[in-house]
Amino acid sequence: MKFSITLSLCFTLSIFLIGAQAKVPVDEQFRVVNDGGYTDYSPIEYNPDVRGFQPFNDNFRLCFYNTTPNAYTLALRIGNRAQESTLRWVWEANRGSPVKENATLTFGEDGNLVLADADGRLVWQTNTANKGAVGIKILENGNMVIYDANGKFIWQSFDSPTDTLLVGQSLKRNGRNKLVSRLSRSVNTNGPYSLVMEDKKLVLYYTTSKTPKPIVYYDYEFFSKITQLQSMTFQAVEDSDTTWGLHMEGVDSGSQFNVSTFLSRPKHNATLSFIRLESDGNVRVWSYSTLATATAWDVTYTAFTNDDTDGNDECRIPEHCLNFGLCKKGQCNACPTDKGLLGWDETCKTPSLTSCDPKTFHYFKIEGADSFMTKYNGGSSATEKACGDKCTSDCKCLGFFYNRKSSRCWMGYELKTMIRTGDASLVAYVKAPNAIKKSVL
Repeated sequence: MKFSITLSLCFTLSIFLIGAQAKVPVDEQFRVVNDGGYTDYSPIEYNPDVRGFQPFNDNFRLCFYNTTPNAYTLALRIGNRAQESTLRWVWEANRGSPVKENATLTFGEDGNLVLADADGRLVWQTNTANKGAVGIKILENGNMVIYDANGKFIWQSFDSPTDTLLVGQSLKRNGRNKLVSRLSRSVNTNGPYSLVMEDKKLVLYYTTSKTPKPIVYYDYEFFSKITQLQSMTFQAVEDSDTTWGLHMEGVDSGSQFNVSTFLSRPKHNATLSFIRLESDGNVRVWSYSTLATATAWDVTYTAFTNDDTDGNDECRIPEHCLNFGLCKKGQCNACPTDKGLLGWDETCKTPSLTSCDPKTFHYFKIEGADSFMTKYNGGSSATEKACGDKCTSDCKCLGFFYNRKSSRCWMGYELKTMIRTGDASLVAYVKAPNAIKKSVL
């Protein structure tokens, strides 16, 4: 018995030592310095400067790119330069923490992939040191993996999405459960929009410092009862010889069957597709194929389209009209003021109040106007007067929205994009400062 236990312990210890002693072969190691000339000159998303290097395959490559001088992001791009296709970004390591010229990316014998700035400051790492790694590669589906001698993944980029999911990539309950938009095409920090897998649904949120919690502006529909989602995976399935089905497929802990929401059906091989929460708050699927357009890309799904019959056009995106505006069928066509509706441009903004004292402001009314937030947020039951009184007593409230048919009330801590509906039962009230009376000498 003692011999058996001793043998078992020795075997376990030997396995541990073998794993601990495994090192990355010299020919698999690399150290890249972010300097020198730029390597990719094809049309590139966001119009950045790019330096590409290993690892790479036919369609994916690891790169440094910058959209502002001396502020580089480590990222994976998709596209084939030989076919002069537009190159697009599908994964990022260090959003919001850019590195400078002469930053380094190192994959050493300990198996840890490390991004350090020019001054040696650690910016990002895979935390895979001394875990038995023997190599790194990018798979055909765009998943960058660090693997051991048995081919098991020790780390994979699919576990840390930013704003994008490639085919086969998932949001997970026990992992990364959301995508977050970038702030803009030129500024690579977190933006206000997020796509979140919750317990029973997939939801788009708008985050602002003016509200206690994020605001729902879209809710994906599933045609089956869900107990608790464990994961949500972007999938491309061949329907026939000519079409592919793109959908989000969820694993539900309360069912032996998966749940899904259909997105689109491209007429070409769509395995090289990705779904992204864009900086403008819309969700799009980009599909790559030499049979697609001249740039080799088609937009094969868009969440908010201006021909949507359910009212989910671009006017439902919170900042579609930037700071403030009245929108119809995706067009920002009026700037509401207490003097009436003026022509809209980028300078349109909510009235600025100087005091919370009700004696210093009034409301102007917009008939037939709705808010981006009302469709997926229930509001409260109140009379129109009570709704107004509540906003008046709340210094943070910029205005309110009221549905006269349902007697529902919404406080407007953010007004942003308002929808022009033509329905007289929907009304918006906006706070505006009283005119300053000039004294007569």
